[in-house]
Amino acid sequence: MFILSNDINFPPVENAEEDGFLAIGGDLSPSRLLEGYRNGIFPWYNDNDPICWWSPDPRCVLFPDQLHISKSMKKVINSNEFTFSYNKAFEKVMSECSTIIRKGQNGTWIHPEMIIAYKKLFELGHGFSAEAWHEDQLAGGLYGVRIGKICFGESMFSKRTNASKFAFIKLARQLQEQGVTMIDCQMQTSHLESLGAVLIPRKKFIEILNRNIQLI
Repeated sequence: MFILSNDINFPPVENAEEDGFLAIGGDLSPSRLLEGYRNGIFPWYNDNDPICWWSPDPRCVLFPDQLHISKSMKKVINSNEFTFSYNKAFEKVMSECSTIIRKGQNGTWIHPEMIIAYKKLFELGHGFSAEAWHEDQLAGGLYGVRIGKICFGESMFSKRTNASKFAFIKLARQLQEQGVTMIDCQMQTSHLESLGAVLIPRKKFIEILNRNIQLI
């Protein structure tokens, strides 16, 4: 286990343990977070625990041009049940994501410290959110980080069936139009797999990052 010092440098991702655990400590300053994402590393830890940094192998990603839209989701999209927005309710989306009870997890890793840190990234132009609205009420969405032509999805929530899938599909289509080449989904889930997410070796993931990330 690598203990971070006051500088923002991270150890090579090849040093990560089998489960992807790489380092502990440091802070959630914008410069450290951006350095982490640029190197394929993200924070994930429970409230009141030290900050833990991860870089799993393999990595779950979705290439926007390989987005899969099922027949049932095409019907949802065409039904106009939901409306889509981008960056309209970033903090609200994070807050909603923090309340979702997830299988195998006690509590939430999206605690106040995280919300403050990612709100700063949003204000700097690196955070993003995608929202699904139903009758003017926030029904689902997701948030993450964008650097260059890479997006890093962090979490999603849904208060109505298919709301988060709707937001993700609309986001992926928009990102593809903007030239984004890859969405990092971090961990594989059946939800993401149904949308076209795949597992790739961490080495390939890092190669794609290096070709497409430009810090602004």
